[in-house]
Amino acid sequence: MPHGYATMSVASILAETAHRMPDNVALIFNGQEIAYRDLWDQTRRYAGALRDLGVGPGDRVALMIPNVPDFPRAYYAVLALGAVVVPIHALLKATEIEYVLRDSGSKLLICAAPLLGEGAKGAALAGIDTLSVLVPDDMVEQLPFPRLEDAAAGAEPIDSYVPRDPVDTATILYTSGTTGKPKGAEGCHFALVEQVNVLLSGTFDFLPTDRVLGCLPLFHTFGQTCVMNMGFRAGAAIVLVPKFDGATALQLLNAHACTIMTGVPTMYIALLEAAKTNPERPPLRYGLSGGAAIPVAVIERMKEVYGIDIHEGYGLTETSPVASFNHRGKPTRVGTVGQPIWGVDVEIADPEVDHAIHLLPRGELGEIVIRGHNLMKGYLNLPEANAEAVVDGWFRTGDLGTKSDDDYITIVDRKKDMIVRNGYNVYPREVEEALSTHPAVALVAVFGVAHETHGQEIMAAVTLMPGSEATGEELVAFAQERVAAYKFPRRVEILEVLPLGPSGKVLKRELVARYEAQTPVG
Repeated sequence: MPHGYATMSVASILAETAHRMPDNVALIFNGQEIAYRDLWDQTRRYAGALRDLGVGPGDRVALMIPNVPDFPRAYYAVLALGAVVVPIHALLKATEIEYVLRDSGSKLLICAAPLLGEGAKGAALAGIDTLSVLVPDDMVEQLPFPRLEDAAAGAEPIDSYVPRDPVDTATILYTSGTTGKPKGAEGCHFALVEQVNVLLSGTFDFLPTDRVLGCLPLFHTFGQTCVMNMGFRAGAAIVLVPKFDGATALQLLNAHACTIMTGVPTMYIALLEAAKTNPERPPLRYGLSGGAAIPVAVIERMKEVYGIDIHEGYGLTETSPVASFNHRGKPTRVGTVGQPIWGVDVEIADPEVDHAIHLLPRGELGEIVIRGHNLMKGYLNLPEANAEAVVDGWFRTGDLGTKSDDDYITIVDRKKDMIVRNGYNVYPREVEEALSTHPAVALVAVFGVAHETHGQEIMAAVTLMPGSEATGEELVAFAQERVAAYKFPRRVEILEVLPLGPSGKVLKRELVARYEAQTPVG
């Protein structure tokens, strides 16, 4: 073996808990509870069926499955065979799916019935077979793809998982690159398992008695690591939510007495809204937030309405994902993304120097760079992108921030999102924080559009809290009172929805494209 004799597998996360805590509830879905023993038995059968179809070590298998029990069954079944999981965003269209399947070299797509319209089309374009899950009996003729459930029923279950070299690829997750085609970030077994073990020892506290609301999409790194892998490693129960809305989420939190909430900021805003019409409160211990910056006002309102602290953290697909976190057991420092997790270095480097990492003193603003056991193996088949992203062993995040004397990281903005107006640097995040304190504002995105005289002009797009009213002019005046004259947005557009990516981040490039096409703002 190239790296000595050590072995590792992400599949051990489920297998070990099934062995040690067989009767604990692993999943709650549609009122049904599935124990760890049963989930691992079902997974071993799925693996047996996939093995019979020729899936083996190193093969890539793509999944398009929402948050239902078939996601973990298929995910761990693929990993247990020593194969590689390629989770695909549930909202992609056929040509986008084709790109991921071809680029990853996937030999098979496992697709849930509701997603077959685009999924099977994408697989056909890529020239690979589709295996279905969740197709009802009366739909079999219309959706003529072999059902994994049927194959599993007649298959011999595997005995256990195939041991892998710790640096073998376990997952390929496609990042929604701000420019060009998505890149496949390869996560190895070691980085993914070590991430979970480190997070469980002193960063989060997940207990076997906890019930976690699983509303983050499992095809995304945040849901995969911080809900599924974390929850299963701890022996906790995960309440699966296939499609998020605030009222349903609050009802499930209450019905299943959930103790931990994990979400992106939009989900917390929706829960605050749901609380206005549903007076019942779940026994939550705390909340986890990531994926995008959570407004301070939302953290404060969650404390008032639900009585919990929201612990914000930071990371990227390329860092498995968590790099820093407001650790449980320490006071949360609102407005920061906490301190680096154990064994991971998070520092601030000079953003102007591309070919080397020049670390800056504490307190100075620069590019956030990360190194540690949580880094990806690299982008699949993209040596040039790897050379750009990882310099001197540090991963360049493209985010701008500061680090305090006691190691708290504050994100100021994306390097690419910074606005330069009349030669002054404006960080949208600061303006967004100011606007989000307005009681009518739900979500806000501040961005720059090209301008003839100023270089760039500052704009904001906001959504309003249901039942609230405000005009763009009012919000411009509100911001003008709270930030310096060169920073406030000259125009605020009120929208029904903001364009969001899979992790809850606002897709500012779409807003820029939409408004730059119009006349320059005055």
